[in-house]
Amino acid sequence: MVKIAFDAMGGDLGYQEMVKGAVMAGGNDLEVILVGDESLLKAEIIKHNDINHISIVHASQLIEMDEEPANAYKEKRDASITVATRLVKDGLADAVISAGSTGAQMTAGIFVLGRIKNIKRPAIATYYPTANGIKILLDAGATPDCDKENLLQFAQMASIFGKSFLKMKNPTVGLLNIGSEDKKGSILYKETFKLLKEDATLNFYGNVEGRDVPKGKVDIVVCDGFVGNIVLKLMEGLSSVLLKQIRENIKKKFIYTVGGLLSKGAFREIKAQLDYTEYGGAPLLGLKGISMISHGSSDAKTMMNAIFAAKKAVDSKFNEEMIKYFEGE
Repeated sequence: MVKIAFDAMGGDLGYQEMVKGAVMAGGNDLEVILVGDESLLKAEIIKHNDINHISIVHASQLIEMDEEPANAYKEKRDASITVATRLVKDGLADAVISAGSTGAQMTAGIFVLGRIKNIKRPAIATYYPTANGIKILLDAGATPDCDKENLLQFAQMASIFGKSFLKMKNPTVGLLNIGSEDKKGSILYKETFKLLKEDATLNFYGNVEGRDVPKGKVDIVVCDGFVGNIVLKLMEGLSSVLLKQIRENIKKKFIYTVGGLLSKGAFREIKAQLDYTEYGGAPLLGLKGISMISHGSSDAKTMMNAIFAAKKAVDSKFNEEMIKYFEGE
């Protein structure tokens, strides 16, 4: 049985929503270990049925979103994200998930789990829907300032993750740039292009532009965390705005409303494909354990899917494959 350590105190919507998500994940051959204020969590859990798959580990502190992660980690040793991550380190859980501070989760991941040998910096790998299926973008915010070796390792880690977790046979890798030509971009991106091209283990496509990301031109889009986070949030915002405009325009004329009713099923499928809540969480690659990051505004459904994503990550054994690759085992 897979055991998921769940930072129940993280997230904008409060521990009540986190508990609800954990309850909704029941009956799927997994155990959810809620980490946080034991008295609050116990009082909330008894409001639900079917909770045999849930246990609680007490943590007396919480790292807030606006706290500086490194300092908060040092000052709050009993923070829920730290305690949850320690459960993975100690072998009491197989993965950790949180919708709390991404910086705090990354800090706990690095200092508690540790980086895989030879990995310089971790990266957040976001998998997202495109016109050509599910693709991967990284880094989505863990490492804003990168060098060429960081970007090369991001591509290598994403290729392993794509093969194991998403069952991509020979994933193509694209370097996000301001043009598709080989010589485009800053000095960093020109140097990274050369490294990616020279790596025989990668199926390197070349440079890709921003418009290629939603088209799904390549399986893996590599960029630094500053650019990746902006791209990701732009796509989230654009999809929500487009869906809202469609709903509003359908109401303007009777004929539009009739057409909308006839197309309701198609719109529902599109909404589900574009909805980040369907995907739950993104793994922080490069650690000696699985740490899944969820959106701060995640609701119960999102966290349920995050639990399922964490279980899938454990079952896929992608981290074991990554350790073998980088540690040369």
